[in-house]
Amino acid sequence: MFDKISTIKEQIVDFNSSDSNEIEKFRISMLGKKGSITDLFTQFRNVPAEDKKEFGKQLNLLKKLASSKIEELKSNSGSNKSTQSTIDFSMTAQPTVLGSRHPISIVKEQIIEIFSQIGFTVSEGPEIEDDWHNFTALNFPEEHPARDMQDTFFINKEMALRTHTSSVQVRVMENEEPPIRTISPGRVYRNEAISARAHCIFHQVEGLYIDENVSFSDLKQALLYFAKEMFGEKTKIRLRPSYFPFTEPSAEVDVSCNICNSKGCNVCKYTGYLEILGCGMVDPNVLENCGIDSEKYTGYAFGMGIERIAMLKYGVKDLRLFFENDVRFLKQFDKGI
Repeated sequence: MFDKISTIKEQIVDFNSSDSNEIEKFRISMLGKKGSITDLFTQFRNVPAEDKKEFGKQLNLLKKLASSKIEELKSNSGSNKSTQSTIDFSMTAQPTVLGSRHPISIVKEQIIEIFSQIGFTVSEGPEIEDDWHNFTALNFPEEHPARDMQDTFFINKEMALRTHTSSVQVRVMENEEPPIRTISPGRVYRNEAISARAHCIFHQVEGLYIDENVSFSDLKQALLYFAKEMFGEKTKIRLRPSYFPFTEPSAEVDVSCNICNSKGCNVCKYTGYLEILGCGMVDPNVLENCGIDSEKYTGYAFGMGIERIAMLKYGVKDLRLFFENDVRFLKQFDKGI
């Protein structure tokens, strides 16, 4: 056994290399699970009692010698590497510029997060929609102006690009039993003139809550909560009577304009308030069209343009900037502002 210690000691002293792979193989051969020195430790129990003290002493010295030699070789190997060139010639000459999240995506996720805190789930549906889900089920009469070509991009007599995400709400009501509490974010299309305040493509988030004894006051409190969470605790809202085929009563909701601090600007048309959404109590006809008992259940619905919210939140005065992909504009949103 002592002869084995002497043999291994000579191997350690004689070994020399600057190659990190060879050094690692040597370490494993000596100190690994099946290494020579490790094997001697397992055989320690077979050493005669009178030799155990001396054998243990020599074995520990051998292990220390091997560890020191390996560390020395590794250190020298590292020194040699440091003298070599560290330039990566495969790198591009110009730094890689990372993209950023689009402000519309940032605001959409913020809206979803706010409403998810009060129990709303997310529902999605197709952007090419049939007449039933886009119009008829939502109580649009045949002669309603929204069916005319100036508002809707028709594909044929039955199919069109959806003009709102209310069509998703119809699908939810058809397939789920109340209580229903959902929001439907998505892209919508309307045949409108493009300006600083309007576009033929934009994004909406529409909400729907149906249960027993739902009231208009529930709607108002939900929207006030949203406005304060999105724009700050000092935000004010006002509701103005309005008309939508699928809600009765209906209202337009304005928030205090934080672009001009309610003093008046071209975005809020110098009123100090900016319209952000329409809302109202779900018309009983819509509930019945979707197979929900209007005698038992009531509900409210609302819809808002994400671009309008983003304009208010970030002080953007021209809606067209969201669609132009100007890097100078998008770069401002690297950190979500």
